[in-house]
Amino acid sequence: MAVVDTQRQGEIVIIRMDNPPVNALGHALRLGLEKAFGEANADAGVAAIVLTGTGRFFSAGADITEFKGEMKEPHLPQLIDKIEAGSKPVVAAINGTALGGGLELALGCHYRVAAKDVRQLGLPEIKLGIIPGAGGTQRLPRAVGIEQALQMITSGVFIDAKKAVATGLIDSVADGDVVATAIAFAKQQIGKEPRRIGEKRIDKASIPADLFDKARASIGRHPSGPIAPKCAIDAVEAATQVPLAEGNARERKLFREAAASPYARALQYAFFAERQAANLPGIAPDAKLRDINTVGILGAGTMGTGIALAFLNGGFPVTIVETTQEALDRGVDRIKDTLSANAKRGRITESQAADRFAKLTPSLQMDDLEKSDLVIEAVFENMALKKEVFQKLDKIAKRGAILATNTSTLDVDEIAAVTKRPQDVVGMHFFSPANIMRLLEIVRAEKTANDVMATAMGIAKRIGKVGVQAGVCDGFVGNRMLAAYGNEVQAMTLEGAMPREIDGALEAWGMAMGPLAVSDLAGLDVGYRIRKERKLTGEAAQFARVPDKIVEMGRHGQKTGAGYYKYDASRKRINDPEIEALIRSEAQALQIKQRHIPAEEIVERCLLRLANEGAKIVEEGIALRASDCDVMYLNGYGFPAWRGGPMWQVDNVIGMRNAAEKIKGYAATYGARWKIASLIERLAAENGTFAGVDVKKK
Repeated sequence: MAVVDTQRQGEIVIIRMDNPPVNALGHALRLGLEKAFGEANADAGVAAIVLTGTGRFFSAGADITEFKGEMKEPHLPQLIDKIEAGSKPVVAAINGTALGGGLELALGCHYRVAAKDVRQLGLPEIKLGIIPGAGGTQRLPRAVGIEQALQMITSGVFIDAKKAVATGLIDSVADGDVVATAIAFAKQQIGKEPRRIGEKRIDKASIPADLFDKARASIGRHPSGPIAPKCAIDAVEAATQVPLAEGNARERKLFREAAASPYARALQYAFFAERQAANLPGIAPDAKLRDINTVGILGAGTMGTGIALAFLNGGFPVTIVETTQEALDRGVDRIKDTLSANAKRGRITESQAADRFAKLTPSLQMDDLEKSDLVIEAVFENMALKKEVFQKLDKIAKRGAILATNTSTLDVDEIAAVTKRPQDVVGMHFFSPANIMRLLEIVRAEKTANDVMATAMGIAKRIGKVGVQAGVCDGFVGNRMLAAYGNEVQAMTLEGAMPREIDGALEAWGMAMGPLAVSDLAGLDVGYRIRKERKLTGEAAQFARVPDKIVEMGRHGQKTGAGYYKYDASRKRINDPEIEALIRSEAQALQIKQRHIPAEEIVERCLLRLANEGAKIVEEGIALRASDCDVMYLNGYGFPAWRGGPMWQVDNVIGMRNAAEKIKGYAATYGARWKIASLIERLAAENGTFAGVDVKKK
């Protein structure tokens, strides 16, 4: 039950929010605040009020679970208006994070004092496909200026206390106890008319004439989709045109417009799905984890150095091992250059870059991994090589160390079986570039211990990744779905859709990059080597003909200046008639009649192949839940969060019955690769959804 504590220090009342863990402004807390402020304002012995939070949070904002039902009074906008209208000065003592409704609450106070270590102040609602709805779009521009407010609201970025005082968001930074500082500040305001941000007039002459037009022109590929950014800009512009009450009314209308969009529902689904992915059946949330303080990485190539950076950025000492001095030096230089570049861009300080690099220990001796708590193998994707590595690690690594493989497709059970400690072996599949991409696919082998899984999930969080469990099969979850998607893309090229048409259709729909452009970026030679090792046959070999010939032409993608496309010095892609001619020639050799494929069909076939394969993965228990498939695609494969993910698309846009009919139609045309997942067939018959599939009953 939410609690509001009230304390009295002379003529100052301290109202403290205490709603663990983040002081979310749910109904009970709003009721408590309304009561506490009402009593303080009615008490003649009270001259000023200080509002604060508990722990590391002032307030993280609204309880978004309430978005699914009818909000109960008192509503937050009206509560904030009452606080601002009060005749007694109110000082917000911002003890920690203040986001969304939490920052709007602080803006409704007459003054703001923040603890010096506060790092997160902002209005991140845009990331959920909505806009601030409790006066944030009206009061923030009056506090920090239009341009700063517009940037904060449309990006959802956070600022710290130091920047907040420079912008005017807060009045003072407390060196010591923030409540004591706020009390002293409040005493200085007694007897004065409170300063109300909502009454402040905005100087229109200081606003660039084209500010809002430029802002609207820049939101074409906004990560929150097309609706929320437009609504946010319109709301901030209203702050420059009308008084607070009217601006708040416009804000509420625009809030409702954004909240009603499918993009908001998709983004909020993604928010909850990401948190749900951390819940592992049979493992308690408070399960005891293994102590991981040092990390060893075997392999200093692109993946190994990216993984090393992820752990160095997370504060871990890292030992990285290679077989030759030349390869080791290249890897170390790559790490150093990346840290230096991040410092130059202002992402970290020079001191932080130096501290992180100092935690790196390069080595040519595998024996130097003997003290590591976690060892991650990041060598070439070859089963024989990985088995050899794990046999050696089994002898070297200390007892209780976790042994992880970064394999993207290979059988983790087979790798674990060559050790005498299969319970300590787990897959930790990072995505390139590993220091940037958020997804960490954690592959649970048959004998992986519960505490190893729980620890791997905890590590993901510590290094800023989204951990998602997968079972053992070829490609696990993400790459198995990608293979189905990739095959359909290759099928469509042979049918007549050129690379520019496929990539253009998917990018216009919202994908960060089309699949063929992604292949050029990743390097076509990587997939080529894997295909040659696997010796593909049948339809898979047919779909490999075009990409294999492109590689054999010496075109490996962006790194060689040509792949599916040509690339200029700035790596801008250029359509290449030579590749289009190659595709037509291969189609003719295979006796495939080419045709124009509409963009809508390109998108539909890609989505349905992803979802159908995802359904098979869920059926087999490789993925715990359909939403885990979506979390992987949103965080590892460039799928736009505002589209929810391929499984969400079937549930909420395409419709299960419609999807089943379309898949069966494509199966009648194209054969076995389109065989419908029995889960989709069953859910279509039951009028069910992926969201309704129980993890334990699937």
